[in-house]
Amino acid sequence: MGAVGLDRPFFSDKNRAFWLLQSFGWSGYLILRYLTGVVNGFQPIVFLFHCLIITATGYSLTLLMAALYKRLIKLQAAITMLVSIATVVLASVLFSFLETWSISTFVNPTFEPRGTQFLGAMVLDFALLAAWTALYYGINYYLLLEEQIDQRRALESQASAAQLAMLRYQLNPHFLFNTLNSISTLVLLSERERANAMLARLSSFLRYTLANEPTAQVPLAKEIDTLKLYLEIEKMRFEERLKPHFRIEAEAAGVPVPSLILQPLIENAIKYAVTPAENGADIWINARREGQHVRIEVSDSGAGGAVVSESQSTGLGLANTRERLIAAYGSDSRFETKTNEKGGFSVILHIPLGKKDEE
Repeated sequence: MGAVGLDRPFFSDKNRAFWLLQSFGWSGYLILRYLTGVVNGFQPIVFLFHCLIITATGYSLTLLMAALYKRLIKLQAAITMLVSIATVVLASVLFSFLETWSISTFVNPTFEPRGTQFLGAMVLDFALLAAWTALYYGINYYLLLEEQIDQRRALESQASAAQLAMLRYQLNPHFLFNTLNSISTLVLLSERERANAMLARLSSFLRYTLANEPTAQVPLAKEIDTLKLYLEIEKMRFEERLKPHFRIEAEAAGVPVPSLILQPLIENAIKYAVTPAENGADIWINARREGQHVRIEVSDSGAGGAVVSESQSTGLGLANTRERLIAAYGSDSRFETKTNEKGGFSVILHIPLGKKDEE
């Protein structure tokens, strides 16, 4: 059985932590004052009674100070500092008065305290209470700072999730309108079987996009399966003009990636390479592991020999993908575009491996 309290942070319960520190601190003060008095030749029993009185006084005063500081800590720093100093001075005067009274009453009845003796006691008590005050504010300001940092992290996490969701929902819906138009055309031409097949594939694709959380990650193999479903829908529109090719290495297939991260890239290739070319175009999707990243490349053979630059083809697709990568992985990911050796356009994603994939 583990030690009590070690399974959670000490300051997780601030009220409990305060009482423990208060009790241990003043207990230590009592022991040190008593041992000092005994070493200096005071009667042990009598001096113990004196030490109990001044310890109880200090304990009570600091409880009252803590109640005041709890309210002061929420005010402006200048007000907090001035009122705290005044409180320490006032408490020191009272503390030193009770301490000298106790000495003259119990420890040494012949002792008659003078002004300088009161002042000496007050200086020592001021140092003690000032140290207690500094410790109180130090701990509480640290806890407030830690709380603000936790809140900021939570807000940043929520903002990042919201950004990912927004980017996911920004996916270009043109293919949906085009698909519905194609289905309508097939119905008008009485090609019911093709219309039904296209509608079934569209239904499966939309079910996937709506079922997954917008911030979810899925294995690359599942993402590729969904991409093939999307391409089957588009292939019914473009037929032999759309020629997709896949090469996904086994080491890369299980790596988690943001859902629908590749769909805008394929849509971009279809728009700028397949659609304008009379004979269509080839689209290659390759994925392999490179060190601690997975390299995914989506490339096309170009629009009939015309090279499409990134500035011509960004639209929503490339910008969306780049922003999603940054939101999900930050500087651990990379996004590249280039003209490929086939005369077309390539987009390359470098996605970091998760912990499980590194093992």
